Amino acid sequence: MPAKVALITGIAGGLARDVGRELQLRGFGVVGVDYRPTTRPLDYPATVYQANYNKTKVEDIFRRHQPSHVLHLGRVGNLKEQAGKRFDLNVVGSQKVMDLAVRYGARRLVVLSTFHIYGAHPQNHIPIGEDDPLRAGGDFPQIADAIQLDNLALHWVYRHPEVRTVLLRPSNVVGAHLHNAISGFLRQRVIPVMLGFDPMVQFIHADDLCDAVLTVTEHDAVGVFNVTGVGALPWREAVAIAGGRALPLPSSLAAAYLAVAGRFAPALPPYLVNFFKHPCIISDAALRAAFDWEPRIEQAEAVRRTVTDTRA
Repeated sequence: MPAKVALITGIAGGLARDVGRELQLRGFGVVGVDYRPTTRPLDYPATVYQANYNKTKVEDIFRRHQPSHVLHLGRVGNLKEQAGKRFDLNVVGSQKVMDLAVRYGARRLVVLSTFHIYGAHPQNHIPIGEDDPLRAGGDFPQIADAIQLDNLALHWVYRHPEVRTVLLRPSNVVGAHLHNAISGFLRQRVIPVMLGFDPMVQFIHADDLCDAVLTVTEHDAVGVFNVTGVGALPWREAVAIAGGRALPLPSSLAAAYLAVAGRFAPALPPYLVNFFKHPCIISDAALRAAFDWEPRIEQAEAVRRTVTDTRA
């Protein structure tokens, strides 16, 4: 058994697969877990399990493989999953994964959250730091489980110093091989914009986020860190770069549009309507300082790569 074993949740997703590949090349044994089936086999040596994060099988996996590094990248953001199931996976399951990391002696824990928990709000200052309030939960209960997951990990950072824990809050994650909401939305032929609004937005390409996860995994610093790509750009400019036709909508109709569109094609969760109205610009200065890391891919290039590789 390799001296370093990484247990990675969310292995059916593109980001976790990329992280696993790079860790395997760096000498890690890789164990992947996902509540979803892994429909495409991995192109590198790894042991993969399908298991809900809050079930007994997950403890069996920890006991069998004794991971030295636990990368909890499997947050469920898909609102088509029932709220109860999302809570069980994101809150109860995350608690179990973190408990098991302590019980089985993991040296490093990395938890992937999201910047959406800050919320897009007219009173947001620019940029938002890790200590700023989380405004998202008040208006949109759909994201309450994400906030609870983040709070669990935040307390874990300081409650269990024996497991060196990092909590990452990335901006909009995009990439050609990702099937998350924002990547699918940018690929649509018609993309809504809010009448009277054109907020600045931030993206991080999956390649940059993969590199950030690898960097924090192999270092010793702990804490909560925002992570984003190079710069920011207006939402309407992002739509133009993506090649979609901008559909101006009053904000009062936007949520209804997204709800209907989501039945037939990939659509954004309704709570993201506010992100087309108000800015939510985060600072990743703390991450850069603690890990000597910085992104490489500009915002426009991140959007371009997300759509051109899949439309060609």
